[in-house]
Amino acid sequence: MEKKVHIVNNTEEGMRLDRFLSAREPCLSRSYLQKLCAEGNVLVNGKQQLKSGYRVRENQKVEVCIPPPEIIAAQPEDLPLEIIYEDNDLLVVNKPKGMVVHPAPGHHRGTLVNALLSHCDVLFALGDRIRPGIVHRLDKDTSGLLVVAKNEPSFRVLSAQIKAREMKREYYAIVHRLPPVDEGTIDLPLGRDPNNRKKIAVRKNGTGRRAVTHFKVLDKKGPFYLLSLRLETGRTHQIRVHLSYIGSPVVGDPLYGPKRSPYNKYGQFLHARTLGFKHPRNKEYMEFTAEPGKEFSDLLKYGGKR
Repeated sequence: MEKKVHIVNNTEEGMRLDRFLSAREPCLSRSYLQKLCAEGNVLVNGKQQLKSGYRVRENQKVEVCIPPPEIIAAQPEDLPLEIIYEDNDLLVVNKPKGMVVHPAPGHHRGTLVNALLSHCDVLFALGDRIRPGIVHRLDKDTSGLLVVAKNEPSFRVLSAQIKAREMKREYYAIVHRLPPVDEGTIDLPLGRDPNNRKKIAVRKNGTGRRAVTHFKVLDKKGPFYLLSLRLETGRTHQIRVHLSYIGSPVVGDPLYGPKRSPYNKYGQFLHARTLGFKHPRNKEYMEFTAEPGKEFSDLLKYGGKR
């Protein structure tokens, strides 16, 4: 168990304990810190403090005991998989909207990894018990193409292509409002939102990592616009944050789009349509395309009116 020790200074006098800890431990969410308090993992001057609303005082010693992360070993499940391509080294899968890529707290079953382990038990040989073979990820409600390595050499080569920005990844998105230009590049650094640990934000204060998204307006459908997007980098939530920042959030995005949109219950209308890379063994370029699903096409067809 990891222990963090903090001394309250005079400017922090009177702060709630959870707010004090959130400011000192920005990588931990406030709700998680409240949970640590309730479980007896926070001590003030050597005594357990179960109340996260406790007001700290100057010179108090606050200790936080952080339990080790939960170890989740993925188990095989017989779930439907749409496999676009497969050989001895890799698979290309069209992930459906609503499927989590790999197990995590709250999502131990029903993930893409669970399905892959049932289809291809050779993935058990890869080192990561949670993400065996997963080279890159898609958000739960983002559909589309993923490449999965079936052995360590393929995993290393494909991961290197991602890192070197050599893998082609193009998306379709349906957005609210027309972007400022019909075609352009969003080059804005991204990092964790300091006010909401579940969100990513544009960070221009030197703390963000460079993120580049190229976009092109393809069509207008009713109140919505269809965009093609190409990732140059692959940061968490990159397309969703970039489009929201320029005033064209993805339709159905409950985190970065309009809060009262009736489409939020469906999740974001974002689809990884094209994937291209060099085969890890023979180095030949391969490219795959999968069109968006019916829910995506229906929204475009009817323009939000049924």
